[in-house]
Amino acid sequence: MELRHLRYFVAAAEAENVSRAALKLHVSQPALSRQIRDLEAELRFELFERSAKSVRLTDAGREFLAQARVVLQRADEAVQAGRAVAEGGRGEIQVGYAPSPTVRLLPAALRAFQARLPKVRVRLHDLSTEEMLAGVRAGSLHLALLVRPNRAMLRGLIFQELVRDTMCLAVPPNHARARARSIPLAAVTTEPLVVFSRSEYPEYVEYLEKLFGTVKARPRIAEEHDSAASLITAIESGAGVAIVPQSFSCTSGPRLSLIPITPSPEPLVVGAVWSKTNSTPSVQPFLEAAKEAAKG
Repeated sequence: MELRHLRYFVAAAEAENVSRAALKLHVSQPALSRQIRDLEAELRFELFERSAKSVRLTDAGREFLAQARVVLQRADEAVQAGRAVAEGGRGEIQVGYAPSPTVRLLPAALRAFQARLPKVRVRLHDLSTEEMLAGVRAGSLHLALLVRPNRAMLRGLIFQELVRDTMCLAVPPNHARARARSIPLAAVTTEPLVVFSRSEYPEYVEYLEKLFGTVKARPRIAEEHDSAASLITAIESGAGVAIVPQSFSCTSGPRLSLIPITPSPEPLVVGAVWSKTNSTPSVQPFLEAAKEAAKG
């Protein structure tokens, strides 16, 4: 049994005439009669009582008509739902993100995206860089917002820059340098430094290594942390200072003071990464929303 059999049967039942139904369906009357006979043979019961000028449903045909209409409606709904997903108008998009670097970008991007595609649900996943890249490769994430990884980590993936974030020195409000207008990078090497862990944020550690290579001095690493919350607590408690992006102030608030570094370090590049092979039509609208948020 095929859907066309059901469509032909419903048309004939509603018209109560095979010729009129055939005209409506743009098929020949003999072909329509044959399709209905084939359906009856498969069902092993008659759908119509036939006369020279019309057809009338049998009791079994009347019951079958009600169920056939339900099946056809569900089939149409399935087509519409699938088309909506294919066109990015419905469904879900799985997005990984790094909280601190995207704290300004993500809320605005979500607002812009939901304004465009209100029926697409965005599911957010707070993950480490390696977890996000693995998720994008595996297809469990459609897109991730993160600090730009190195080329080796991005192999096979697409990265697009969205924003650049100025790097600063984060100190507790009672620190001796808390009110300084700026601090030389070389002076930072005299302070105990708290950092994000290499296992969770390898691109951050690589950034620091490159940064301190310019002053030919190694920083004194006091502690490693796997989240922004624990890093803020460590700085606030006096365990050390940290080099963080300017947007970190949105997370730390008045708990920390952020001081400009001289000469100004290379900014932190934040962007989106996705895969062409494990994508969804909603990725491009989300990227456009993120670009719009970055400009704002």
